[in-house]
Amino acid sequence: MGLNSNRVEDFSSHEENTVVRIQIPESVLNNNPNMEIHKVCLPPKQTTFQKFKRRVTDIFFPDNPLHGLRYQTSSFKKFLLGLQFFLPIFQWGPLYNVGLLKSDIISGLTIASLAIPQGISYAKLANLPPIVGLYSSFVPPLIYSLLGSSRHLAVGPVSIASLVMGSMLSEAVSPTGDPILYLKLAFTSTFFAGVFQASLGILRLGFIIDFLSKATLVGFMAGAAVIVSLQQLKGLLGIVHFTSKMQLPAVMSSVFSHTDEWSWQTIVMGFSFLLFMLTTRHISMKWPKLFWLSAAAPLTSVILSTLLVFLLKSKSPHISFIGHLPKGLNPPSANMLYFSGESLALAIKTGIITGILSLTEGVAVGRTFASLQNYQVDGNKEMMAIGIMNIFGSCSSCYVTTGSFSRSAVNYNAGAKSAVSNIIMASAVLVTLLFLMPLFYYTPNVILAAIIITAVIGLIDYQAAWRLWKVDKLDFLACLSSFFGVLFISVPLGLAIAVGVSVFKILLHVTRPNTMVLGNIPGTQIYHSINRYREALRVPSFLILAVESPMYFANSTYLQERILRLIREEEEKIAANNGTTLKTIILDMTAVTAIDTSGIEMVAELRKMLDKKSLQLVLANPGGTVTEKLQQSKILESFGLNGVYLSVGEAVADISSLYKAQQDQAQP
Repeated sequence: MGLNSNRVEDFSSHEENTVVRIQIPESVLNNNPNMEIHKVCLPPKQTTFQKFKRRVTDIFFPDNPLHGLRYQTSSFKKFLLGLQFFLPIFQWGPLYNVGLLKSDIISGLTIASLAIPQGISYAKLANLPPIVGLYSSFVPPLIYSLLGSSRHLAVGPVSIASLVMGSMLSEAVSPTGDPILYLKLAFTSTFFAGVFQASLGILRLGFIIDFLSKATLVGFMAGAAVIVSLQQLKGLLGIVHFTSKMQLPAVMSSVFSHTDEWSWQTIVMGFSFLLFMLTTRHISMKWPKLFWLSAAAPLTSVILSTLLVFLLKSKSPHISFIGHLPKGLNPPSANMLYFSGESLALAIKTGIITGILSLTEGVAVGRTFASLQNYQVDGNKEMMAIGIMNIFGSCSSCYVTTGSFSRSAVNYNAGAKSAVSNIIMASAVLVTLLFLMPLFYYTPNVILAAIIITAVIGLIDYQAAWRLWKVDKLDFLACLSSFFGVLFISVPLGLAIAVGVSVFKILLHVTRPNTMVLGNIPGTQIYHSINRYREALRVPSFLILAVESPMYFANSTYLQERILRLIREEEEKIAANNGTTLKTIILDMTAVTAIDTSGIEMVAELRKMLDKKSLQLVLANPGGTVTEKLQQSKILESFGLNGVYLSVGEAVADISSLYKAQQDQAQP
């Protein structure tokens, strides 16, 4: 009979792990006469600085972005690689050719036909002058084409950021009562959004935006889409006096309290073009090759409606139109940035919230289309690119911009090959700003409302909400919280409630981790949950427990109480069935990825409590860092030679053999 030498050893102290072969009873090993009992080794020794460096690298540089510099000896090569890292245009620019340019010209002009009417419409959604929407479709795309890593992301104003900015700023400052201050706050919010976004990229803190879970965004975007659509009833019905509030009751009350202002000419025109755009959208979704129908529909609607209003202006005086739009390039707006005064806090708050939302959308859209073409988008580069373009945009009369899903989809389907499509789009917008602005004089506001409704209606993803309900009820609760919070409270507070629900879910998982009882699957050395696998059998004299979480201060007390409860229930079950006396508790630590001092103290206290009850506590498969911390705290010394094993199977086999040997020795 061999003795177990299963002590914890320093990996660096020996070249090879010695094993001891022991004879195991057939009832335990299922006709496997021999089993190797392996030592549990500590990870290689590292200094505190080395551990800190590795941890920081894993957190902030998981992709090791500058790995290529390590193998370069030439200073010029290193400089070139660094330049390509910070300015991706130097990476794909030298490989660019005329064939790629043809595809980018087609896609650029296609998205320009969509970007121009959307830019005007979204600016109205943000309560800004329509021309600001076109300004925002000129400068930011040029900046992104230099800094961005996505080939298909089409940059410009988006509905969600426009809605949030408009709702947050208009609660404190009237866009009609004090338009100059409102414009200053919009540019200042854009500046702070850019600073926040660029900072996340530079400091590699992109994980912050992960708190906006998929469930949160599904509910938020659906709620925002409903509110945005209802707000556009002002334009669709021709109402002059309309509420600036964003809550559902206030909007509906305003709609039905001003029925005397409804204009049948506006209603007919608005719903006719809305039906036209929705139909083309449906056709393009059903037959993707006809994507150009939905892409051209907004500009077509603008042109046709403008002609109708111009020809019938004397017969339809109730149809309101945009009016004069100034020609020319983006005027500088650095002097309008607002860095002092009582509204500064509002500008910062608006900038951070719109920055997070636009960043989330931009990165998500970029990664979506990158996955379709099997290339990688660097999230941190995207954050820096989007942030820098918003900083420059705030100084050139632009408001918050990011990658638009609708324009990016059109860009992708039109065959875009690189970020040059953004340059082509910006060039088309430039021509519009310089020469074509007078043509928009008679563009009716009702068409802008119809364009906005068509764009945002796709944000209502009821199929995703149904999947959330089927898969995770807490995620569905976060979705509903976000949806109803936006509808009935406010856009920022609805988002905050949803984030709160998501954070609560995280805390729930951390503080109340899953623990389960394991059993052996006959004929194998596999141990799984007895609740999940009917064939898994309890091992006599053993209670095998698994913890699926790190052991932190936040859950150590709960884990101790939970484990003691499971032990008590096991003892009661054994007593009721006259089963074999419980002798050993095996704690499977495979899923325990980390442990802190509170967790260590919990393990030590649990061992002492079980010792008093004549029960042995055994640890199975603790991770490297967990083993190291247990060793440094001297806790492992109290476990002895039979206290730590490499696997549950080896623990059961070894301890069973010891029990068998003791029984043999006790017999006369």
